[in-house]
Amino acid sequence: MHIGRKRKQQRQEPETKKLFPNAVLLPLVVELLEKGKTVTLNLRGYSMRPFLENDRDKALLKKAENPKVGDPVLAEISPKHFVLHRIIAIDGEAVTLRGDGNLWEEHCQLSDVKGAVIGFYRKGRDKLDRTDGKKWRIYSWFWTRLYPIRRYLLAFYRRIWLKLFKPI
Repeated sequence: MHIGRKRKQQRQEPETKKLFPNAVLLPLVVELLEKGKTVTLNLRGYSMRPFLENDRDKALLKKAENPKVGDPVLAEISPKHFVLHRIIAIDGEAVTLRGDGNLWEEHCQLSDVKGAVIGFYRKGRDKLDRTDGKKWRIYSWFWTRLYPIRRYLLAFYRRIWLKLFKPI
């Protein structure tokens, strides 16, 4: 039997999610990266499918230093228009980017590459899939070489795979 005052039960408010436009949020993220901070960013969009999903996965970013071909990066391709895509070519100062789920390319300058991805938190997991790890390197090696047939693989993924196996 418990004697004494009843403790007030604290009510927990439901967690609310606030979305900010990328044009507002990402310049603030870049400021933090420039100060040497790391930033975890919820991913929005479908351009990095099939490995990364909209509103499910997160990227851990740091300031970009010496980006190279194959690196996933945060880049400003036009004023306040940012993408998180893979570098597919560097020619002098010119950088060519492509999202893993995209068939087209985007372009910027090396100075527009603002963040480098350290790794991804996928499928609600707490464990980081590092971009310098074996899993990411193997995935990247295969996926980048499948570019000629990527259109068909992505169509299969969207039209069949996602209907059979809903993302977490």
